[in-house]
Amino acid sequence: MNDFEWMEAFERCTLPNGTFHHAEHVMAFLYLQKYAPLEALGRFAANLTRFATAHGKPNLYNETITWAFLLLIRERIARANSEQSWAEFSASNADLLRWDDNILKKYYHPETLTSELAKKVFLFPDKL
Repeated sequence: MNDFEWMEAFERCTLPNGTFHHAEHVMAFLYLQKYAPLEALGRFAANLTRFATAHGKPNLYNETITWAFLLLIRERIARANSEQSWAEFSASNADLLRWDDNILKKYYHPETLTSELAKKVFLFPDKL
């Protein structure tokens, strides 16, 4: 499936639930390619919330994790200072694709990321 088809299936909630894991969240890259950062953030977060609800997991959405990854992706795109495809971006940013040892552990305490507050609103990093 190409990028456009993936985004359309995601927005229509027709991607199979079992095929949507952490690496697919990082596909917020596509939103940042198509929209200005704040619009990308709003659209991706809204679609992710809708997708989770459509697949029977409305409490799974975590605003802190979603926003933090999207902002990290945005920073990496800017640092690359060139147009990149998803394949190029993912190859040069493998640390963003790992969930078990993900980059947010550098910035947040585990209890912060799993808190109810983190699910509802973006929390700033709490590790020095």
